[in-house]
Amino acid sequence: MAFKITITEDADRQLRSLPVRHQRILEAAILSRLENQPTATTNAIKRLRPNPFAEFELRAGNLRVLYNVEEEEVVILIVGLKVGNKLIVEGEEFHGHQDHPAEPPGN
Repeated sequence: MAFKITITEDADRQLRSLPVRHQRILEAAILSRLENQPTATTNAIKRLRPNPFAEFELRAGNLRVLYNVEEEEVVILIVGLKVGNKLIVEGEEFHGHQDHPAEPPGN
């Protein structure tokens, strides 16, 4: 079964801000890795620790794609570059998981 791949406006803008070579690498990785088995843990696909932002990470060299899988759809949320232990998105360190803290249980 092929999954539908959707890219958010923010992620599309982030992808287009990368050099063309990086864009092509990510586009190929997305199509080859996420179209058929987006939740299968491999060297390229990692399930992230529970957080309110994204459930999975796709790795292509030092490039990263954060995404969720919703039924038969892969929703790409963030595209960036890994530098050391930081994710750089559009030239700035990504702190999205801190910008969207989880709600306390019971709310």
